[in-house]
Amino acid sequence: MVEADGEGPDDGRHRRGLKFRRRDDYAVELFREAQANLGDLRRVDRILLELGRFYNPYINAPIVDLATRRRVLELLERSEVAEARQILDERLTLYSQAPGTED
Repeated sequence: MVEADGEGPDDGRHRRGLKFRRRDDYAVELFREAQANLGDLRRVDRILLELGRFYNPYINAPIVDLATRRRVLELLERSEVAEARQILDERLTLYSQAPGTED
């Protein structure tokens, strides 16, 4: 097969990078989904739990740590949506502006 012969070690490395980018995009999409559904406490809780499973090596912590998750949920329970949104924006900025994420 001609296509198989055309693949070198660099192609495999490139494909792994694409998979990593999809995961990055997925985390950003989760942030957007959470921000769009701040009225649905259970949904936001599940999204923040999932974001807590992703690791941000630049801050040596999960993308959304447990303390942040709890704080956002407490604010939403008290209908302080603007402050909850601000915290999510800050975490998204912290995640998306990590070194090496600009392309």
